[in-house]
Amino acid sequence: MRKLFGTDGVRGLANVHPMTTDVAMNLGRAVAYVFRNSRNRRPRILIGKDTRLSCYMLENALAAGICSMGVDVLLIGPMPTPAIAFLTESMRADAGVVISASHNPFQDNGIKLFSSDGFKLPDHVEARIEELMDSPSLQKEMPTGEGVGKAYRIDDARGRYIVFLKHTFPKDLALDGLKIVLDCANGATYKVAPAVFEELGADVTKLGIQPSGTNINEECGALYPEKMQEKVRASGADMGIALDGDGDRVIVVDEKGNVVDGDHIMAICAKYMIENRHLNYNTVVATVMSNMGLEKALEDMGGRLIRTKVGDRYVVEAMREKGYNFGGEQSGHLIFMDHITTGDGILAALQLLSVMQRTRRPLSELASVMETFPQVLYNVRLTVKKAPEDIPGLFDLKESFEKELAGTGRILIRSSGTEPVIRVMVEGEDAEKIESIAQAMVGHIEQHCQTK
Repeated sequence: MRKLFGTDGVRGLANVHPMTTDVAMNLGRAVAYVFRNSRNRRPRILIGKDTRLSCYMLENALAAGICSMGVDVLLIGPMPTPAIAFLTESMRADAGVVISASHNPFQDNGIKLFSSDGFKLPDHVEARIEELMDSPSLQKEMPTGEGVGKAYRIDDARGRYIVFLKHTFPKDLALDGLKIVLDCANGATYKVAPAVFEELGADVTKLGIQPSGTNINEECGALYPEKMQEKVRASGADMGIALDGDGDRVIVVDEKGNVVDGDHIMAICAKYMIENRHLNYNTVVATVMSNMGLEKALEDMGGRLIRTKVGDRYVVEAMREKGYNFGGEQSGHLIFMDHITTGDGILAALQLLSVMQRTRRPLSELASVMETFPQVLYNVRLTVKKAPEDIPGLFDLKESFEKELAGTGRILIRSSGTEPVIRVMVEGEDAEKIESIAQAMVGHIEQHCQTK
Protein backbone atom coordinates (compact mmCIF):
# COMPACT_ATOMS: atom_id res chain seq x y z
CA MET A 1 0.00 0.00 0.00
CA ARG A 2 1.23 3.48 -0.92
CA LYS A 3 0.77 6.32 1.55
CA LEU A 4 2.49 9.25 -0.18
CA PHE A 5 1.90 8.45 -3.82
CA GLY A 6 -1.51 9.07 -5.39
CA THR A 7 -2.69 8.49 -8.95
CA ASP A 8 -0.02 10.84 -10.30
CA GLY A 9 2.91 11.02 -7.90
CA VAL A 10 3.12 12.85 -4.59
CA ARG A 11 1.12 16.06 -4.36
CA GLY A 12 0.03 18.63 -1.78
CA LEU A 13 0.38 22.16 -0.45
CA ALA A 14 4.01 23.26 -0.82
CA ASN A 15 5.96 23.53 2.47
CA VAL A 16 3.35 21.37 4.23
CA HIS A 17 3.77 17.60 4.59
CA PRO A 18 4.28 15.76 2.31
CA MET A 19 5.50 18.55 0.02
CA THR A 20 8.39 19.64 2.24
CA THR A 21 12.11 19.81 1.60
CA ASP A 22 12.69 17.05 4.20
CA VAL A 23 10.38 14.67 2.36
CA ALA A 24 11.83 15.68 -1.01
CA MET A 25 15.38 14.97 0.18
CA ASN A 26 14.42 11.57 1.56
CA LEU A 27 12.50 10.80 -1.60
CA GLY A 28 15.56 11.74 -3.66
CA ARG A 29 17.70 9.36 -1.61
CA ALA A 30 15.22 6.50 -2.00
CA VAL A 31 14.82 7.05 -5.75
CA ALA A 32 18.60 7.16 -6.18
CA TYR A 33 19.00 3.94 -4.21
CA VAL A 34 16.41 2.11 -6.30
CA PHE A 35 17.80 3.19 -9.66
CA ARG A 36 21.52 3.65 -9.10
CA ASN A 37 22.53 0.07 -9.95
CA SER A 38 20.51 -0.23 -13.15
CA ARG A 39 23.54 0.25 -15.45
CA ASN A 40 27.28 -0.40 -15.36
CA ARG A 41 28.35 3.25 -15.21
CA ARG A 42 28.01 6.20 -12.90
CA PRO A 43 24.25 6.57 -12.40
CA ARG A 44 22.38 9.78 -13.18
CA ILE A 45 18.86 11.06 -12.64
CA LEU A 46 17.20 13.86 -14.57
CA ILE A 47 15.13 16.57 -12.82
CA GLY A 48 12.67 18.92 -14.53
CA LYS A 49 10.05 21.27 -13.13
CA ASP A 50 7.22 23.64 -13.99
CA THR A 51 7.10 27.38 -13.20
CA ARG A 52 5.87 27.34 -9.57
CA LEU A 53 7.71 29.41 -6.99
CA SER A 54 8.13 26.37 -4.72
CA CYS A 55 9.92 24.38 -7.45
CA TYR A 56 13.22 26.04 -6.53
CA MET A 57 13.33 24.71 -2.98
CA LEU A 58 12.07 21.24 -3.91
CA GLU A 59 14.51 20.97 -6.82
CA ASN A 60 17.46 21.70 -4.55
CA ALA A 61 16.24 19.27 -1.89
CA LEU A 62 15.73 16.46 -4.39
CA ALA A 63 19.12 17.09 -6.00
CA ALA A 64 20.80 17.04 -2.60
CA GLY A 65 19.17 13.75 -1.67
CA ILE A 66 20.09 12.14 -4.99
CA CYS A 67 23.69 13.36 -4.87
CA SER A 68 24.06 12.13 -1.28
CA MET A 69 23.53 8.60 -2.58
CA GLY A 70 26.33 8.86 -5.11
CA VAL A 71 24.11 9.58 -8.12
CA ASP A 72 24.60 12.50 -10.52
CA VAL A 73 21.77 14.92 -11.27
CA LEU A 74 20.94 16.42 -14.66
CA LEU A 75 19.00 19.69 -14.13
CA ILE A 76 16.66 20.48 -17.03
CA GLY A 77 14.83 23.52 -15.62
CA PRO A 78 11.24 24.43 -16.58
CA MET A 79 10.05 21.84 -19.09
CA PRO A 80 6.80 19.93 -19.71
CA THR A 81 6.29 16.60 -17.96
CA PRO A 82 6.34 14.63 -21.25
CA ALA A 83 9.66 16.28 -22.11
CA ILE A 84 11.16 14.72 -18.99
CA ALA A 85 9.81 11.32 -20.03
CA PHE A 86 11.33 11.73 -23.50
CA LEU A 87 14.67 13.11 -22.28
CA THR A 88 15.05 10.46 -19.58
CA GLU A 89 15.01 7.75 -22.24
CA SER A 90 16.85 9.77 -24.89
CA MET A 91 19.71 10.76 -22.58
CA ARG A 92 19.96 7.24 -21.12
CA ALA A 93 19.29 8.51 -17.61
CA ASP A 94 18.46 5.96 -14.92
CA ALA A 95 15.29 7.81 -13.89
CA GLY A 96 13.47 11.10 -14.37
CA VAL A 97 11.81 13.36 -11.80
CA VAL A 98 9.23 16.08 -12.49
CA ILE A 99 8.41 18.73 -9.89
CA SER A 100 4.89 19.84 -10.73
CA ALA A 101 1.32 19.80 -9.45
CA SER A 102 0.02 19.78 -13.04
CA HIS A 103 -3.31 21.67 -13.21
CA ASN A 104 -3.41 22.57 -9.48
CA PRO A 105 -3.02 26.20 -8.29
CA PHE A 106 0.48 27.60 -7.74
CA GLN A 107 0.59 27.05 -3.96
CA ASP A 108 0.45 23.26 -4.51
CA ASN A 109 3.27 21.17 -5.85
CA GLY A 110 4.06 17.56 -6.62
CA ILE A 111 6.71 15.06 -7.61
CA LYS A 112 6.31 12.53 -10.44
CA LEU A 113 8.75 9.79 -11.35
CA PHE A 114 9.75 8.08 -14.60
CA SER A 115 11.91 5.02 -15.06
CA SER A 116 14.76 4.84 -17.59
CA ASP A 117 12.38 3.77 -20.38
CA GLY A 118 10.30 6.95 -19.97
CA PHE A 119 7.29 5.27 -18.36
CA LYS A 120 5.76 6.21 -15.02
CA LEU A 121 6.56 3.85 -12.19
CA PRO A 122 4.18 0.99 -11.36
CA ASP A 123 2.50 0.97 -7.96
CA HIS A 124 4.81 -1.64 -6.46
CA VAL A 125 7.95 0.38 -7.25
CA GLU A 126 6.42 3.50 -5.67
CA ALA A 127 5.55 1.40 -2.63
CA ARG A 128 9.17 0.21 -2.44
CA ILE A 129 10.42 3.82 -2.60
CA GLU A 130 8.09 4.79 0.25
CA GLU A 131 9.35 1.85 2.29
CA LEU A 132 12.96 2.92 1.79
CA MET A 133 12.20 6.50 2.82
CA ASP A 134 11.35 5.25 6.31
CA SER A 135 14.25 2.82 6.47
CA PRO A 136 17.46 3.61 8.42
CA SER A 137 19.36 1.38 5.97
CA LEU A 138 19.68 4.28 3.51
CA GLN A 139 22.00 6.08 5.92
CA LYS A 140 24.43 3.17 5.71
CA GLU A 141 24.48 3.35 1.91
CA MET A 142 25.54 7.01 1.67
CA PRO A 143 29.02 7.33 0.10
CA THR A 144 31.79 9.73 1.08
CA GLY A 145 34.70 11.36 -0.71
CA GLU A 146 34.67 10.91 -4.47
CA GLY A 147 31.57 8.75 -4.24
CA VAL A 148 29.24 11.72 -3.72
CA GLY A 149 27.20 12.74 -6.78
CA LYS A 150 27.38 15.94 -8.83
CA ALA A 151 24.69 18.17 -10.38
CA TYR A 152 24.88 19.42 -13.98
CA ARG A 153 22.62 21.81 -15.85
CA ILE A 154 21.62 20.69 -19.36
CA ASP A 155 21.33 23.79 -21.53
CA ASP A 156 20.13 22.25 -24.81
CA ALA A 157 17.24 20.19 -23.43
CA ARG A 158 14.57 22.52 -24.83
CA GLY A 159 15.98 22.27 -28.35
CA ARG A 160 16.12 18.48 -28.18
CA TYR A 161 12.47 18.29 -27.22
CA ILE A 162 11.35 20.79 -29.86
CA VAL A 163 13.09 18.77 -32.58
CA PHE A 164 11.48 15.57 -31.30
CA LEU A 165 7.99 17.12 -31.37
CA LYS A 166 8.38 18.46 -34.90
CA HIS A 167 9.49 15.02 -36.09
CA THR A 168 6.15 13.56 -34.92
CA PHE A 169 4.35 15.79 -37.43
CA PRO A 170 4.21 14.41 -41.01
CA LYS A 171 7.14 15.70 -43.04
CA ASP A 172 4.97 16.36 -46.10
CA LEU A 173 2.65 18.67 -44.14
CA ALA A 174 3.03 22.15 -42.67
CA LEU A 175 0.90 24.59 -40.72
CA ASP A 176 1.38 27.44 -43.19
CA GLY A 177 -1.55 29.84 -43.19
CA LEU A 178 -3.19 28.28 -40.13
CA LYS A 179 -4.17 30.71 -37.38
CA ILE A 180 -3.86 29.26 -33.88
CA VAL A 181 -4.55 30.76 -30.46
CA LEU A 182 -2.21 29.07 -27.97
CA ASP A 183 -2.63 29.24 -24.17
CA CYS A 184 0.36 27.89 -22.23
CA ALA A 185 -1.18 28.42 -18.74
CA ASN A 186 1.91 30.39 -17.62
CA GLY A 187 3.40 26.96 -17.13
CA ALA A 188 6.13 24.65 -18.31
CA THR A 189 5.29 24.91 -22.04
CA TYR A 190 5.59 28.70 -22.25
CA LYS A 191 8.73 28.59 -24.40
CA VAL A 192 8.53 25.18 -26.05
CA ALA A 193 4.96 25.22 -27.40
CA PRO A 194 5.10 28.57 -29.28
CA ALA A 195 8.37 27.54 -30.90
CA VAL A 196 6.97 24.22 -32.15
CA PHE A 197 3.85 25.62 -33.79
CA GLU A 198 5.60 28.70 -35.22
CA GLU A 199 8.48 26.69 -36.66
CA LEU A 200 5.93 24.46 -38.43
CA GLY A 201 4.48 27.58 -40.06
CA ALA A 202 1.44 28.52 -37.99
CA ASP A 203 0.39 32.09 -37.22
CA VAL A 204 0.30 31.88 -33.41
CA THR A 205 -1.45 34.23 -30.98
CA LYS A 206 0.12 33.50 -27.60
CA LEU A 207 -1.56 33.58 -24.19
CA GLY A 208 -0.23 32.51 -20.78
CA ILE A 209 3.47 32.87 -21.61
CA GLN A 210 4.53 35.19 -18.78
CA PRO A 211 5.02 32.98 -15.71
CA SER A 212 5.63 34.81 -12.45
CA GLY A 213 5.90 31.79 -10.19
CA THR A 214 2.45 32.46 -8.78
CA ASN A 215 0.19 32.67 -11.86
CA ILE A 216 0.42 29.12 -13.25
CA ASN A 217 -3.08 27.85 -14.21
CA GLU A 218 -4.60 31.11 -12.90
CA GLU A 219 -7.76 31.57 -15.00
CA CYS A 220 -5.91 30.27 -18.04
CA GLY A 221 -4.86 27.06 -19.72
CA ALA A 222 -6.76 23.79 -20.14
CA LEU A 223 -8.93 24.29 -17.04
CA TYR A 224 -9.97 27.83 -17.97
CA PRO A 225 -10.32 28.03 -21.77
CA GLU A 226 -12.68 31.04 -21.75
CA LYS A 227 -10.06 33.65 -22.71
CA MET A 228 -8.84 31.42 -25.49
CA GLN A 229 -12.39 30.96 -26.76
CA GLU A 230 -12.92 34.72 -26.84
CA LYS A 231 -9.67 35.27 -28.70
CA VAL A 232 -10.48 32.58 -31.29
CA ARG A 233 -13.86 34.14 -32.01
CA ALA A 234 -12.47 37.69 -32.11
CA SER A 235 -9.49 36.87 -34.33
CA GLY A 236 -11.12 34.38 -36.69
CA ALA A 237 -8.56 31.73 -35.78
CA ASP A 238 -8.82 28.18 -37.11
CA MET A 239 -8.54 26.70 -33.63
CA GLY A 240 -7.37 27.27 -30.08
CA ILE A 241 -5.01 25.06 -28.07
CA ALA A 242 -4.92 25.21 -24.27
CA LEU A 243 -2.30 23.30 -22.29
CA ASP A 244 -2.19 22.76 -18.54
CA GLY A 245 0.60 23.80 -16.17
CA ASP A 246 2.93 20.90 -16.89
CA GLY A 247 1.90 20.33 -20.51
CA ASP A 248 0.71 16.74 -20.29
CA ARG A 249 -2.89 17.55 -21.22
CA VAL A 250 -4.62 19.62 -23.88
CA ILE A 251 -8.08 21.03 -24.53
CA VAL A 252 -8.85 22.63 -27.89
CA VAL A 253 -11.59 24.84 -29.28
CA ASP A 254 -12.85 24.82 -32.85
CA GLU A 255 -13.05 27.79 -35.22
CA LYS A 256 -16.42 28.73 -33.70
CA GLY A 257 -14.99 28.83 -30.19
CA ASN A 258 -16.62 25.58 -29.01
CA VAL A 259 -14.63 23.38 -26.62
CA VAL A 260 -13.41 20.05 -28.00
CA ASP A 261 -12.41 17.86 -25.05
CA GLY A 262 -10.22 14.78 -24.82
CA ASP A 263 -13.04 12.38 -25.70
CA HIS A 264 -13.77 14.21 -28.96
CA ILE A 265 -10.07 14.39 -29.83
CA MET A 266 -9.82 10.63 -29.29
CA ALA A 267 -12.85 10.05 -31.52
CA ILE A 268 -11.43 12.26 -34.30
CA CYS A 269 -7.97 10.70 -34.23
CA ALA A 270 -9.29 7.14 -33.82
CA LYS A 271 -11.50 7.51 -36.91
CA TYR A 272 -8.55 8.66 -39.00
CA MET A 273 -6.32 5.91 -37.58
CA ILE A 274 -8.92 3.20 -38.24
CA GLU A 275 -9.46 4.38 -41.80
CA ASN A 276 -5.71 4.32 -42.43
CA ARG A 277 -5.08 1.08 -40.48
CA HIS A 278 -2.91 2.78 -37.87
CA LEU A 279 -4.97 1.90 -34.77
CA ASN A 280 -3.79 -1.35 -33.23
CA TYR A 281 -6.66 -3.83 -32.86
CA ASN A 282 -9.04 -0.94 -33.68
CA THR A 283 -9.02 -0.26 -29.94
CA VAL A 284 -8.87 2.92 -27.87
CA VAL A 285 -8.06 2.78 -24.15
CA ALA A 286 -9.75 5.34 -21.90
CA THR A 287 -10.82 5.64 -18.27
CA VAL A 288 -14.19 5.17 -16.62
CA MET A 289 -14.65 8.96 -16.86
CA SER A 290 -14.89 9.01 -20.66
CA ASN A 291 -18.33 9.75 -22.06
CA MET A 292 -20.60 6.99 -23.33
CA GLY A 293 -20.74 8.93 -26.59
CA LEU A 294 -17.11 7.99 -27.27
CA GLU A 295 -17.92 4.32 -26.85
CA LYS A 296 -20.84 4.57 -29.28
CA ALA A 297 -18.83 6.57 -31.82
CA LEU A 298 -16.07 3.97 -31.82
CA GLU A 299 -18.57 1.15 -32.28
CA ASP A 300 -20.11 2.98 -35.25
CA MET A 301 -16.70 3.27 -36.93
CA GLY A 302 -15.78 -0.39 -36.32
CA GLY A 303 -13.67 0.15 -33.22
CA ARG A 304 -14.03 -0.48 -29.53
CA LEU A 305 -13.30 1.20 -26.21
CA ILE A 306 -11.54 -0.43 -23.25
CA ARG A 307 -11.87 1.36 -19.90
CA THR A 308 -9.42 1.57 -16.99
CA LYS A 309 -9.53 3.24 -13.61
CA VAL A 310 -8.82 6.97 -13.50
CA GLY A 311 -5.23 8.04 -14.15
CA ASP A 312 -3.25 8.22 -17.38
CA ARG A 313 -0.69 5.82 -15.92
CA TYR A 314 -3.37 3.10 -15.82
CA VAL A 315 -4.31 3.85 -19.42
CA VAL A 316 -0.64 3.41 -20.36
CA GLU A 317 -0.35 0.16 -18.38
CA ALA A 318 -3.32 -1.33 -20.25
CA MET A 319 -1.88 -0.16 -23.58
CA ARG A 320 1.50 -1.74 -22.87
CA GLU A 321 0.00 -4.99 -21.65
CA LYS A 322 -2.06 -5.61 -24.80
CA GLY A 323 -0.12 -3.71 -27.44
CA TYR A 324 -2.61 -0.88 -28.00
CA ASN A 325 -1.16 2.33 -29.39
CA PHE A 326 -3.72 5.05 -28.60
CA GLY A 327 -5.63 6.08 -25.49
CA GLY A 328 -6.31 8.88 -23.07
CA GLU A 329 -8.63 10.71 -20.75
CA GLN A 330 -11.56 13.06 -21.20
CA SER A 331 -9.49 15.70 -19.36
CA GLY A 332 -7.04 15.85 -22.26
CA HIS A 333 -4.29 13.37 -21.32
CA LEU A 334 -3.75 11.73 -24.72
CA ILE A 335 -1.17 9.02 -25.27
CA PHE A 336 0.08 8.32 -28.79
CA MET A 337 2.28 5.34 -27.95
CA ASP A 338 3.84 5.24 -31.41
CA HIS A 339 5.58 8.50 -30.45
CA ILE A 340 5.90 8.82 -26.67
CA THR A 341 5.37 6.98 -23.39
CA THR A 342 3.03 9.37 -21.61
CA GLY A 343 0.40 12.08 -22.16
CA ASP A 344 1.75 15.02 -24.16
CA GLY A 345 -0.46 18.03 -24.86
CA ILE A 346 1.69 19.55 -27.61
CA LEU A 347 2.19 16.22 -29.38
CA ALA A 348 -1.55 15.47 -29.18
CA ALA A 349 -2.38 18.86 -30.70
CA LEU A 350 0.05 18.14 -33.53
CA GLN A 351 -1.62 14.79 -34.27
CA LEU A 352 -5.02 16.49 -34.34
CA LEU A 353 -3.65 19.19 -36.64
CA SER A 354 -2.27 16.54 -38.98
CA VAL A 355 -5.79 15.07 -39.31
CA MET A 356 -7.19 18.54 -40.04
CA GLN A 357 -4.53 19.15 -42.69
CA ARG A 358 -4.91 15.71 -44.29
CA THR A 359 -8.71 15.88 -44.48
CA ARG A 360 -8.91 19.63 -45.22
CA ARG A 361 -11.90 19.79 -42.88
CA PRO A 362 -12.49 22.34 -40.10
CA LEU A 363 -12.32 21.14 -36.52
CA SER A 364 -16.03 21.73 -35.90
CA GLU A 365 -16.89 19.32 -38.70
CA LEU A 366 -14.43 16.69 -37.52
CA ALA A 367 -15.77 16.91 -33.94
CA SER A 368 -19.27 15.96 -35.10
CA VAL A 369 -18.10 12.34 -35.32
CA MET A 370 -19.11 12.01 -31.65
CA GLU A 371 -22.31 13.01 -29.88
CA THR A 372 -21.84 13.68 -26.17
CA PHE A 373 -24.25 12.05 -23.74
CA PRO A 374 -25.46 14.37 -20.95
CA GLN A 375 -22.99 14.10 -18.05
CA VAL A 376 -22.73 15.86 -14.71
CA LEU A 377 -19.76 15.82 -12.36
CA TYR A 378 -19.72 17.05 -8.76
CA ASN A 379 -16.63 17.32 -6.57
CA VAL A 380 -17.49 17.06 -2.87
CA ARG A 381 -14.61 18.47 -0.83
CA LEU A 382 -14.18 16.86 2.60
CA THR A 383 -12.47 18.20 5.70
CA VAL A 384 -10.96 14.73 6.27
CA LYS A 385 -10.26 12.26 3.49
CA LYS A 386 -12.75 9.38 3.46
CA ALA A 387 -13.27 6.52 1.03
CA PRO A 388 -16.70 6.29 -0.66
CA GLU A 389 -17.12 2.70 0.50
CA ASP A 390 -16.88 3.90 4.12
CA ILE A 391 -19.92 6.19 3.76
CA PRO A 392 -23.00 4.37 5.13
CA GLY A 393 -25.65 3.55 2.54
CA LEU A 394 -23.91 5.30 -0.36
CA PHE A 395 -23.48 2.25 -2.56
CA ASP A 396 -26.96 0.95 -1.76
CA LEU A 397 -28.29 4.28 -3.03
CA LYS A 398 -26.08 4.02 -6.10
CA GLU A 399 -27.36 0.52 -6.85
CA SER A 400 -31.00 1.65 -6.64
CA PHE A 401 -30.36 4.51 -9.08
CA GLU A 402 -28.53 2.17 -11.48
CA LYS A 403 -31.62 -0.06 -11.57
CA GLU A 404 -33.68 3.02 -12.36
CA LEU A 405 -31.37 3.92 -15.27
CA ALA A 406 -31.74 0.36 -16.62
CA GLY A 407 -28.66 0.45 -18.82
CA THR A 408 -29.27 3.92 -20.26
CA GLY A 409 -26.64 5.59 -18.08
CA ARG A 410 -23.73 5.23 -15.67
CA ILE A 411 -22.92 6.31 -12.11
CA LEU A 412 -19.32 6.61 -10.95
CA ILE A 413 -18.23 7.49 -7.40
CA ARG A 414 -14.55 7.67 -6.56
CA SER A 415 -12.01 9.39 -4.35
CA SER A 416 -9.59 11.85 -5.88
CA GLY A 417 -6.07 10.50 -5.97
CA THR A 418 -4.55 13.90 -5.20
CA GLU A 419 -6.88 15.73 -2.76
CA PRO A 420 -9.60 15.07 -0.11
CA VAL A 421 -12.43 15.06 -2.64
CA ILE A 422 -15.11 12.55 -3.61
CA ARG A 423 -16.11 12.79 -7.25
CA VAL A 424 -19.66 11.92 -8.33
CA MET A 425 -20.26 11.45 -12.05
CA VAL A 426 -23.65 10.57 -13.54
CA GLU A 427 -24.22 10.10 -17.26
CA GLY A 428 -27.19 9.11 -19.38
CA GLU A 429 -29.73 9.95 -22.04
CA ASP A 430 -32.04 12.05 -19.84
CA ALA A 431 -30.33 15.24 -18.63
CA GLU A 432 -32.93 16.06 -15.96
CA LYS A 433 -32.84 12.55 -14.53
CA ILE A 434 -29.05 12.39 -14.23
CA GLU A 435 -28.92 15.84 -12.59
CA SER A 436 -31.49 14.71 -10.02
CA ILE A 437 -29.55 11.51 -9.32
CA ALA A 438 -26.25 13.36 -8.98
CA GLN A 439 -27.68 15.86 -6.51
CA ALA A 440 -29.18 13.04 -4.44
CA MET A 441 -25.79 11.28 -4.29
CA VAL A 442 -24.02 14.51 -3.31
CA GLY A 443 -26.62 15.23 -0.65
CA HIS A 444 -26.12 11.78 0.84
CA ILE A 445 -22.34 12.32 1.03
CA GLU A 446 -22.76 15.75 2.64
CA GLN A 447 -25.19 14.27 5.16
CA HIS A 448 -22.70 11.62 6.31
CA CYS A 449 -19.39 13.51 6.01
CA GLN A 450 -17.86 16.79 7.12
CA THR A 451 -17.52 18.91 4.00
CA LYS A 452 -15.90 22.24 3.21
